[in-house]
This record gives sequence, C-alpha cells and structure tokens, in this order.
Amino acid sequence: MLQPNDEFLSAPKLDYDGFIAALRENFGCFSPARGTSIFAGRVRPRRVFGFAAVDLACDTVRVDRTELDIRRDDMEYYFVVAQLTGGSTISQNDRIVNATAGELVLLDSTRPVTLVGVRQAQWLGLQLPRQNLVSHLGFEPQGGTCGRGQGQAARILSQLALDPVGNVEPAGASADDYMRLVVYDLLGALFAPPAPVCSRHTDKLFARVCGIIKGRFADPNISPSEVAAEMGISLRYLQSLFTHRGSTCSHYISSLRLDHAAHLIERRASMKAGQPLAEIAYACGFRDYTHFARGFRRRFGTTPGGVGAGAAGNGNARVPTDIGQSKTLLYKAR
Repeated sequence: MLQPNDEFLSAPKLDYDGFIAALRENFGCFSPARGTSIFAGRVRPRRVFGFAAVDLACDTVRVDRTELDIRRDDMEYYFVVAQLTGGSTISQNDRIVNATAGELVLLDSTRPVTLVGVRQAQWLGLQLPRQNLVSHLGFEPQGGTCGRGQGQAARILSQLALDPVGNVEPAGASADDYMRLVVYDLLGALFAPPAPVCSRHTDKLFARVCGIIKGRFADPNISPSEVAAEMGISLRYLQSLFTHRGSTCSHYISSLRLDHAAHLIERRASMKAGQPLAEIAYACGFRDYTHFARGFRRRFGTTPGGVGAGAAGNGNARVPTDIGQSKTLLYKAR
C-alpha cells in the first residue's frame, strides 16, 4: 500500500478559501463541496522529475472540476492521481472508477471531473503537459481510466513519484529529461487503449488512411487530426490503427517525407543539379531545415549534404534507399 509522506502529514491545515487558492496556484481550479462541518485540507506542492506535483487531502465529501473551473484556468494537462489512502469514486467522460489505495487514475484537465467519498482519502497528483504526452505515446489517453494497481508499471510509477529523491533538484537538467520519458512510457503501458481487432475491415480502413497521407504528405499542414477528420473517425481510433502496427501517424508522415526527400537528393546528385537542399526539404512538407536534416541523418545515417558526388570528403556517399523502402513497406495494410 502507498504511504503518504510524513512531511505532508505535518503540513498546516487550510480553510476552504486557503485550500482552493493553494490548489489553484499549484494544480488548477477545483470546487470542493463546503459541507456542514468546518472545512480543513492540506496542499503540499513539490516537483517530481520536473513535473509539477501536489500532495493533497481534505475532509469534504465531494470535489469537482467544473466547466467554469476549466474556463478559468484553460489548462492543457493530464493529471495522474495516485490514491494513497482511503477510497473514492471518480467519474469523467462517462467513465466511473472506484479507486482504492495503491491505484492510479488518469484525468483530463480539459474535461469536467467529479470525485466522491474523499473525506478519508489522500492523494498524490502529477501534472503532465498534454501535448507532450500525446506526442510521445502516439495516442490520446482518455480521462477517467484506472491503471492496473497491482501491475509492475503502476508500482514502478508510484514508487518513482513518491520517492523523496523526487523532491530534490537534480544535478543536471538532462536527468529530468530522461526520467520524464520514463514516466511517459510507464503511462503508455498503463493507459494504452486496446488495439483494434485485426480484420479485413480495419485493414481496408488503414489502407485508406495510408492513401490519404501518401497523397498529401508534402502538405506542411497535414496532421493526424486532419487525417482523422477526413476519414470520419476519431483521432484516438486513428492512432490505435498505427499503434497496433508498431508506429504512429506522425512517424508515418515523417517517413514518407524523408523517403521522398532522399529520392530527390539522389536525383539532384546524379544530375549534378544545384537545387538548394532547403528547397527540397520544403517541397517535401518540412517547415524547418534543421528538423529535416536531423531526421534525415537519424533515418539514413548521413546528412542531406553528404549524399552524392558533391559531398566534401565523401564523393560516393549515397542514401541507403533499401532501408527507407523496407521501413515504408511495414506500414502497408496486410
């Protein structure tokens, strides 16, 4: 069972207004019920691997994050809530979770949420930037889901968040950067949506998705959201189609752009043309040459300028196009 930190238990008690103000400053707007008794609560902010975190408890029977609260702070976060003691019923997105001590619940700051039966409960909340998490996982987690409390990923994540070391600033920023990725990966293991059942229908659907992207990858404005809208499916379902095949929609778009750029650069080298490399990058849908060059080197093991007879010190450098082709083939519907 998870145990609350002793420093939190010794934190000063707050009245109703003080509790709301402390929570708003560190975690966003919430609306606890006043009840009939004298209100008391505790809020202890801290940092966990660069994430904003908070230990909290209050003696009310219900806490809401309302539409008005959402408009007040306009936050774009996910909250990972670890139930430390007691039990509570949490509802969001028409999902109802009965959380007990040791379980993790994922909440979406952009949607209303209700927590009931919280009088004897204590929590640790972790605030995760929404876009960063979605970009890393390749899918959009749905609020109101509950991690498998007895699973290894849940135990590791809980221990990392509760470890007192998390309150100490690291020696270097890179340590936090790596640990944030660890947290994201653990959340992916806990809250990934079920993969779509492999069927002729989903294969045809995936083939249509790939066809749309192949026809528009050079458009710098194309995004997973636009593809999903054109297909008439949800972004979550689109991402699950790619997750089931071991990739993401964004990675597939980038792969097509890089493969096409490699073809144009090879042709440029063979014809000894003077077309600027930045022009090729932009023609393939990249907005930023530095981002393109970094992705090109990561995919093909050489820089764009290192391809062909014009490359200084490496007159025979070529793009390993067989690698690019084999990776692209992996995305074809089976």
